[in-house]
Amino acid sequence: MEENKKNLLTREGLKKYEDELQELKVVKRKEVSQKLKEARAQGDLSENAEYDAAKDEQRDIEARIFELEQLLKNVEVVDVDSDEGDGKKIAFGYTVKLLDKELKEEMVVTIKGASEADSLSGSISNESPLGKALIGAKKGETVSVEAPVGVIKYKVLDILKA
Repeated sequence: MEENKKNLLTREGLKKYEDELQELKVVKRKEVSQKLKEARAQGDLSENAEYDAAKDEQRDIEARIFELEQLLKNVEVVDVDSDEGDGKKIAFGYTVKLLDKELKEEMVVTIKGASEADSLSGSISNESPLGKALIGAKKGETVSVEAPVGVIKYKVLDILKA
């Protein structure tokens, strides 16, 4: 990740990550600490599967805490309600209804920051090829996206604020 690059998040994304960090620090750390204590009480640690599993879990928790702290250290919250977007042009945080012109299939996507994007739930990164193509587009316009299979064209059917 670039040093000065801001992590763009929606308000809900910020809350989600702050809640996860709090849960990891307050609840999960204590739980894994208790598991380690119980595993140590069983004696020989050299062949103690519970101890090894708890150490692995502890490592994963600490890695995720570090990852979240780094993400939140350089965050910029984009408030969709007060965004300069007027609903006439697509902006960060907007939900957009599109038509894949070749497949004749409709889809709905929400444009979020890279760390919040999850294509399975319909959110795409503002840094993705489709996200970049959509930012600034208007209802009725067609945007083109370079893809491995060639150029894909999408028509903007509707623009909604998130």
